[in-house]
Amino acid sequence: MNPVLEYVTALLDSPRLGGQVVHHRLLPGREAAFAEPARPWGASMRGLLETRGLSELYVHQAQAVNLARAGRNVVVATPTASGKTLCYNLPVIEEALRNPDSKALYLFPLKALAQDQLRAFEELAAPLGKSAPTAAIYDGDTSPYRRKKLRQSPPNVLLTNPEMLHLSLLPHHGTWAELFAGLSFVVVDEVHTYRGVFGSHMACLFRRLLRICALYGSTPTFIFCSATVGNPEQLCAQLTGLPVEAVTESGAAQGGRHMVFLNPADGPAQAAILLLQAALARGLRTIVYCQSRKLTELVALWASERSGPYRERISAYRAGFLPEERREIEARMSSGELLAVISTSALELGIDIGGLDLCILVGYPGTVMATLQRGGRVGRSLRDSAVALVAGEDALDQYFMRHPEDFFARPPECAVLNPHNPVILDRHLVCATAELSLRLGEPYLAEEPVRARVEHLLAEGGLFFTEDGKEVVAGRRRPHRDLDLRGAGRSLHIEDHEGREIGTIDAFRAFRETHPGAVYLHRGQSYVIADMDLETNRVLAEPRRVAYYTRVRGHKSTEILEVHDRGAAFGARVSFGRLRVTEEITGYEKRAVRGGKLLGMAPLDFPPLVFETEGLWFEISDEIRRAAEQGYLHFMGGIHAVEHAAIGILPLLVLADRNDLGGISTPFHPQVGSAAVFIYDGLPGGAGLTREAFGRAEELVSATLRAIEECPCETGCPSCVHSPKCGSGNRPIDKDAARFVLRSIREGRPPEIAAREETPMPQTPQPQQPLLLRKAAPRHFAVLDVETRYGADEVGGWNRADRMGVSIAVVWDSAREEFRDFPQEEVPAMAEFLRGFDLVVGFNVRRFDYSVLQGVTPFPFHSLPTLDMLEKVHQRLGYRLKLDNLAQATLGAGKSADGLMALKWWKEGRLDLITEYCRQDVAVTRDLYVHGRDNGFVLFQNKAKQKVRLPVEW
Repeated sequence: MNPVLEYVTALLDSPRLGGQVVHHRLLPGREAAFAEPARPWGASMRGLLETRGLSELYVHQAQAVNLARAGRNVVVATPTASGKTLCYNLPVIEEALRNPDSKALYLFPLKALAQDQLRAFEELAAPLGKSAPTAAIYDGDTSPYRRKKLRQSPPNVLLTNPEMLHLSLLPHHGTWAELFAGLSFVVVDEVHTYRGVFGSHMACLFRRLLRICALYGSTPTFIFCSATVGNPEQLCAQLTGLPVEAVTESGAAQGGRHMVFLNPADGPAQAAILLLQAALARGLRTIVYCQSRKLTELVALWASERSGPYRERISAYRAGFLPEERREIEARMSSGELLAVISTSALELGIDIGGLDLCILVGYPGTVMATLQRGGRVGRSLRDSAVALVAGEDALDQYFMRHPEDFFARPPECAVLNPHNPVILDRHLVCATAELSLRLGEPYLAEEPVRARVEHLLAEGGLFFTEDGKEVVAGRRRPHRDLDLRGAGRSLHIEDHEGREIGTIDAFRAFRETHPGAVYLHRGQSYVIADMDLETNRVLAEPRRVAYYTRVRGHKSTEILEVHDRGAAFGARVSFGRLRVTEEITGYEKRAVRGGKLLGMAPLDFPPLVFETEGLWFEISDEIRRAAEQGYLHFMGGIHAVEHAAIGILPLLVLADRNDLGGISTPFHPQVGSAAVFIYDGLPGGAGLTREAFGRAEELVSATLRAIEECPCETGCPSCVHSPKCGSGNRPIDKDAARFVLRSIREGRPPEIAAREETPMPQTPQPQQPLLLRKAAPRHFAVLDVETRYGADEVGGWNRADRMGVSIAVVWDSAREEFRDFPQEEVPAMAEFLRGFDLVVGFNVRRFDYSVLQGVTPFPFHSLPTLDMLEKVHQRLGYRLKLDNLAQATLGAGKSADGLMALKWWKEGRLDLITEYCRQDVAVTRDLYVHGRDNGFVLFQNKAKQKVRLPVEW
């Protein structure tokens, strides 16, 4: 009996675990199917293939090669270990032999994948000897000397990752001209990972890449490789905006695979440890997948404590580990020194850690695709293998424990993304413009959402027209480092008490996972977060052994900003649109590691998290509410339970994790006019998840009702209506009410859906405010500037401007077209004089000039109708500019002196020179104001030393 079959048989016969196995089936192996390419290989390629023992190609390899050689974009979506690498290496090598100047760019989401693929490429091409195409890795570990050499003489194949393309290749495309000019192929591996927020970033990045390729005259063919997903063609087309053809039928041979579904009595982690112990005793090389970083660390810790002689042959592996830590683990696993690795999804991708026998899934991975991908890591040498799915309490876990046949009948989910997420798109547009100025009408702006965001950025000061108004440029030369491709915001660095970095976390998740008091786990060591400093992007973690974990508490509200679509799901109206979500985190719970008992709560004082996203919402009619209340059901508890259950079951329909989603249920929403249940994409801008789910709203209602009705619990549990991340601690929750609400929707008559233009969305009541209209220019305005007697160093700092005194104040009167000069003793009279103007114009007048004058007279200068041009510039740009910068760029004139010279003149008694200088400042300020008022913009020199337009409304 082979070891895997012996292991599975022992499990099924086990007195302790055998009764918890709810399903077992053997997926039969299959024979390989081969095919010839449509066009015969040349002599060099035939010799190479024969030398490598590749005289035949699998059918999917031949089909992919046919498309790539014909210059057609292709995605190969076949199971793990089906030989996808040859689908891109063969056309790339052939093209390099035909044209030695051709280049290929290989993109991998992880650096370790690039290292594996470099070895594979070099081994494949080795028989070609000196004529073999060159290949090299360019990533964060490449030395500065090596980077320079690669830029000067790029290899035929450059292997890199999205971050290096974003941070190094595109911003410095001029130094990579040879690469971009000769680019024939772009290879994108593990493309199924480019979904959600990461996918939105990648869609923007690929469009930037194509724009630079067009600059150098190349039109590369894209070759994508993916795990089995439901929509590979659509996914890749969304990522690039290009037509892509899919190859999905695998011809690779496959060994038999045992699938075991186990519903544990004592929790999934404990059952997984027992399964792992039995595997270690039989020498089976095992990978254990956990659903979170925290559980990965805990299972690794507990397994090591209970595995006796094998404790040194087990290791955790997850994102957040430092690169050298991950590579050490990969090498030890590949060599056989490690027998088992406990991992998050970080090892889901094709990193080479050797042949494995057993995959243990601690909890359903959330999607059929992820389950197949993780299970595909075992049995790579055509031996029998086994995958054990150990269910957790989650709704999907229990759904498949009750309906295992549905898992095997269900096709893989669709991968979705939002290629025009406005939060992400704006930041990429700034990067793209810094790489190469935009010209209105260029292909990059062909998509309407892109044009709209460019117009938005021009209005907000994120982008600028050049002086002639023909091109658009960025305000900064290198904005790239402020953009993190893996998140919607910046990253925080987690450091221990000795200042060593032990991990990273994005700012959006930091409030939930690394708040002060939170328990953070890293490589089996527990830490308690002492401080989170958002200014320096640092989190301080102190090592401490604790027997509890933490979970935040809070509450949320939502505002509907725009309705994109409406429809019906049985008896409920369902809508999809743009939402503004406000979340307030008020505190956190401490719960015992063993059993989850609540040990206490602590308050947190954070500013509200406010973000815009996409979402769908079900309107629950007043008839359903009244009927529930007449039946003495807890209506709020019912719709709260519906929200939780729908979020838990939604990944059946869309490639998502429930942590990618958020929800709000309310008994009355003022914009809807009734009760409503909202489900939204959990990150700013939206990821396309609820957009996809909206089209399957009836399926979502039916699946949610089925999950609730079939769960054997009486009052609700994590398998149906409880959520592990509920901010109110799963209160109130009423399972019976949820069942009643969903049955009422399921059995109700479809509501009438009025056209959107006929039923405008009611808005949340807002305080009455005057409309922001472009006002007519004031008929009578003054321009003010003040020179002082003393400097900041003489009065105790700039915050004591009231002590500086007035040497001279000058006012320009637009009606009389004359200057008026006011020494300090006449400042009270000047104050009364200023009352007669429709507008007082100045530069830094609110913060400085008025503060100086306030020290001379108690007149309330801030009550005057005032335009502070520096204030407006700062609001638009986010930083301040000097008057001289604006004046030189806009008027070709500048200041005649500076404040230090004016102070020197005061000490010398030269009030005449101070007055002349102050009048010059007033004249420049006046002319700058008039130019902006009449033209709608002023000019300034940006940080890239370009003269650009700054839109103004004054």
